Amino acid sequence: MLIRLEGRTALVLGGTRGLGWSCAKALDESGARVIINGRDAAHGQCVAASLSRGIFVPGDIGDETERHVLMQAVDAIGAPDIIVTNAGGPPAAPFEETDAAQWRRAHEVNLLGPLEVVRHWLPRMRAQRYGRIVNITSFVVKELYPNMALSNSVRVGLTGAMGSLAREVARSGITVNGLLPGLMDTGALQRVIRDRAQRQGISEDEVRAQMADSIPVGRLGTAADFGPLCAFLASEHAAYITGQNICIDGGL
Repeated sequence: MLIRLEGRTALVLGGTRGLGWSCAKALDESGARVIINGRDAAHGQCVAASLSRGIFVPGDIGDETERHVLMQAVDAIGAPDIIVTNAGGPPAAPFEETDAAQWRRAHEVNLLGPLEVVRHWLPRMRAQRYGRIVNITSFVVKELYPNMALSNSVRVGLTGAMGSLAREVARSGITVNGLLPGLMDTGALQRVIRDRAQRQGISEDEVRAQMADSIPVGRLGTAADFGPLCAFLASEHAAYITGQNICIDGGL
């Protein structure tokens, strides 16, 4: 099966590193023009240049002003047909150690930011009767994890909102799906590994080995395990798949 996305424009939030970058590469390889977003301008410009049709637009989706600047900049390039929402997970910590400022930041970055960005381009998607929205969340949506109250809460919140949207726009040719990474060997997981090692008084290598052993396939996931499914969901082949949350977790 050949995935062809020529003539489509994709916006990948948080697309300069990790799983977002994996999606950006897969979309680019399938022929889409890819706009990637991130906060590190130097890094973003560099990785965008490695794509066939890559464009970098800076901005922090957790900041209301920067969100609107980002959306205006993307409109000047060309409105996206495909939107991949992605943002680094909130820091791991027990519920009792999580303060109000952290809750507000997590809400802005991982819930309100993606919702505003998607809502901005929904009228155009409806008008053209085509749109693909793919949300990178986490396996915690289906299996809550200890010491991750922030991530558990905002990921479930985004999933609920996007699940409602999927049913509302299905007859407009728009699909909305979630990709739920498990224990993927990315920078985000490294932060969790570091936190667990400190709390348990063991080495990071020991934590990493424990995590790999907990997964039926016996290893951590990689970015290469992730991107191709994103490209598939963005394609015409997935026109009858919507409102789904698909785990990429090695059977975890």
